[in-house]
Amino acid sequence: MKFSGNNVLVTGGSRGIGAEICKTLANFGLKVWINYRSKPEVADALKDEIEKNGGNAAVIKFDATNETEFIEAINLIVQTDGELSYLVNNAGITNDKLALRMKTEDFTSVINANLTSAFIGCREALKAMSKKRFGAVVNIASIVGETGNAGQVNYAASKGGMIAMSKSFAKEAASRNVRFNCVTPGFIETKMTEILNDEIKKTYEANIPLKKFGTPNDVANGVAFLLSDYASYITGEVLKINGGLYM
Repeated sequence: MKFSGNNVLVTGGSRGIGAEICKTLANFGLKVWINYRSKPEVADALKDEIEKNGGNAAVIKFDATNETEFIEAINLIVQTDGELSYLVNNAGITNDKLALRMKTEDFTSVINANLTSAFIGCREALKAMSKKRFGAVVNIASIVGETGNAGQVNYAASKGGMIAMSKSFAKEAASRNVRFNCVTPGFIETKMTEILNDEIKKTYEANIPLKKFGTPNDVANGVAFLLSDYASYITGEVLKINGGLYM
């Protein structure tokens, strides 16, 4: 894939899907800024792996829910590299329970971690990208934001809000040649799904038209496409990466 930009910030980039996104984008020649909040050794190990494979990476510590830290991080990237070309808002949490048992703080904590943090990133990235009149943002939402899910009222609200927010940013940013899109992963092979027993996995897979879980690489390739020049005429869209589970 072809990229006109030079660098990318991936929030929550040191582990899981975020790490796979970092490795994929580095393989395409971008300098990857790997955001982490804790466990610097994990982020450093990913940086070393990327560099051993010929890529370019840097680690940057900040809490994506902390507005001041997020702003300072983007400013540091711009000061260091002279620009910010791409942003992937991947950081997020879950706190699942039935709505009748969900406390207000259980709801707002997930909204803040998933949606508010992405808003801060989108807003600050747009400021930086507007100066060059070039850039692209991909927000990692979820199939749950499209379908809802029992026990995940907070998570569904955060991801559904992310989709609507991305469309609104896309409308505001189009005149500045900055694009905003979402991906909505379905069941992906991660540590969260590894704990499921085989019987439950088979039940889930039976409902997926492609009859299998996706991989982090499936998500990373979708993100890379939306950031790339190949998607230069795509903005405000939702790319479903779910094996056909929701069409």
